[in-house]
This record gives sequence, C-alpha cells and structure tokens, in this order.
Amino acid sequence: MADNLRVHAIIKGKVQGVCFRLETKRVADGKGVQGWVRNLADGSVEAIFEGEKQKVTDVLEWCKRGPAISMVTAVETVVEPFEGSYREFRITV
Repeated sequence: MADNLRVHAIIKGKVQGVCFRLETKRVADGKGVQGWVRNLADGSVEAIFEGEKQKVTDVLEWCKRGPAISMVTAVETVVEPFEGSYREFRITV
C-alpha cells in the first residue's frame, strides 16, 4: 500500500483572480488527490491536499508555479496527520 500524506498549504503571490483555485482542482482531480482549496482575505490561497504521497507532492510542485497568469512567491506547507476524510477535491469558500 502506498504511503498517504496530508498537507496544509498557503500559497502566496498573485494567486487570486487568475483561476488558481479552478486550476488547482483540475490538477488535483487529475492526480486523484482529495481535499479543498479556497481564497483567503489577505489575497493568498489555502488548501488541504490528501492522498498518495507522490501524487500530493506532484500537486504541491504544480502549486509552486500555478496557472500561467499567476505569480507564486511562496508555498508554505505543514504536514498533518493523514485523515482520509475527503472523497473528492473541491473549491470552497
């Protein structure tokens, strides 16, 4: 069985108004990663990613670049205990 991973991420930079959440969902869905993504009041984006370690790592690597019109300046991550509580990846508020 593959190692599972849960990561709480804050993505900073020009990440709102550039389809960052929608594209994050597309990438996470493509990798089979579960969790959620949302905008924060300070202009950053917050996300929880859960799934197989390599797949979560792949999504996090994508977050460092983001969509072509974004400008990511930092991705802060905290590894949390894996819960397996999500069945899909969703955009939330």
